[in-house]
Parts: sequence; structure tokens; C-alpha cells
Amino acid sequence: MLHYAVVFLVIALIAAVLGFSGIAAGAAGIAKILFIVFLILAVASFVFGRSRG
Repeated sequence: MLHYAVVFLVIALIAAVLGFSGIAAGAAGIAKILFIVFLILAVASFVFGRSRG
């Protein structure tokens, strides 16, 4: 999931450089959402993985 967030971030940066502001904003929004979901899942995995051991 972190890979997809980075991919959308790169797409947003390239679109911003080329002047496609709508596409850049959409890709940046998707990248931000994916990164937040990744962080939540990583923290949950760390917390719940520790409690079993």
C-alpha cells in the first residue's frame, strides 16, 4: 500500500510540473489517503502483533 502511495505522489508531482493541476490535486489526495491508511494499519499491526507474543 505504501508503494501505491508513492506511485500516486510521483504522478502528482509530474502532473504538477506539466501543468495539469486537477490531475495533480486528485493524485495527491489519493496518495495522502493511502499513506494515512498505511500508517493506521502499520500501527495496528505493531500493537496487536506485540500483544500475542
